[in-house]
Amino acid sequence: MSTQENGLYNEALKPLQTAATILDLEPEITEVLSNAERVLIVSIPIRMDNGKIKVFTGYRVQHNTARGPAKGGLRYNPTVHIDEVKSLALWMSIKNAVAGLPYGGSKGGIPCNPKEMSKGELERLTRGYAASISRWIGPDEDIPAPDVGTNAQIMGWFADEYFKIMGRYLSGVVTSKPLSIGGSKGREEATGRGAFFITQESARVFGMKLKGARVSIQGFGNVAQPLALNLYEAGCKIVAVSDSTGGAYNKEGMHPKRLAEFKARTGGVKGFPKSAPITSSDTLTVDCDVLAPAALENQITEKNADNVKAKLIVEAANGPVTPEADKILLERGVKIAPDVLANAGGVTVSYFEWVQNRMGYYWSDEEVDEKLKHTMINAFKEVYQTAKQCQIDTAFICKPGQLDMRTAAYVTAVRKIVDAMRALGRI
Repeated sequence: MSTQENGLYNEALKPLQTAATILDLEPEITEVLSNAERVLIVSIPIRMDNGKIKVFTGYRVQHNTARGPAKGGLRYNPTVHIDEVKSLALWMSIKNAVAGLPYGGSKGGIPCNPKEMSKGELERLTRGYAASISRWIGPDEDIPAPDVGTNAQIMGWFADEYFKIMGRYLSGVVTSKPLSIGGSKGREEATGRGAFFITQESARVFGMKLKGARVSIQGFGNVAQPLALNLYEAGCKIVAVSDSTGGAYNKEGMHPKRLAEFKARTGGVKGFPKSAPITSSDTLTVDCDVLAPAALENQITEKNADNVKAKLIVEAANGPVTPEADKILLERGVKIAPDVLANAGGVTVSYFEWVQNRMGYYWSDEEVDEKLKHTMINAFKEVYQTAKQCQIDTAFICKPGQLDMRTAAYVTAVRKIVDAMRALGRI
């Protein structure tokens, strides 16, 4: 394992440790929160289409279950490693608590390239993974969902394998399923829709006008596309977007629907008519008012933070800003809507799906959207009030007008988790 991999989880722990200091937690409680309850590493031998057996490694990390069953996605990506999965599980514990959901945090991952695998190979891999971790998951234990490289179909295969092993139909074992097997309306666009609500609230409290605001989005997948469309309909100009193929820039703005159609037709946004080609990293530093990193973690670092021109960063991805970059941006007065708040829309509607599965009663698009908006706005207000109470900054010194929303989100979440652990007698 590389030094970078070894250090990733330590970096993810920094905001947690800052929150623990502010809350004056005992060192042993901070130590408990800094360690996952369970780390699973499984071997998954599957037969590839060429007839040969290949062994894949699967991870599942359950960080904390004091507030309820563990909840978190499943990632298929060549870069997956155990420290990344541990970090993502920790972020899920914080995110679920920030959103007020009765869940702990978990995450899963398999190092593989789904783009290079056939449908049959992906199905066999998914079923093998489900079988390997089946005794540690379930609607009351740990509920997976899609993440990078996975989708609703993969959740369907996962659920079916689990049903076979358990001998009964338990639709709440995974979320973000196809509608035909108990999925929720509104789930596909939920993360982007939730990020839009947070952008609206951030602009309101920080005195920004969204109408006419220039927006740059890194990534143009399931999260970025609905976010871009919502912002466009609110009067924003989408001046830059990118995906794995490259990027497109037009200072006059681009229509998200036409971008999505172009990507569906060509495989990427690069080459979009009347746009200039840019790189994925360029989307982070173009001249804009709102920046939404919606790809992978560690995109804004101490190396490029000084070049970020946005007034507001909305973290639609998990962990796109490193702690070192965070400090630089805060010192420059850049406002940040942190990932544990901004991208909680997906898990919120996953929670709605889980509730609907358990009730056997399903909601309309309008009802899901209304509940999502209510949850996201309430979460924002709670975090913002925490920030105002402390006037938190990176040195824990009260300075008028300097609001660190990330630290406030962690303080909000850690307080809830610790309260639950104390109520259970775990600490």
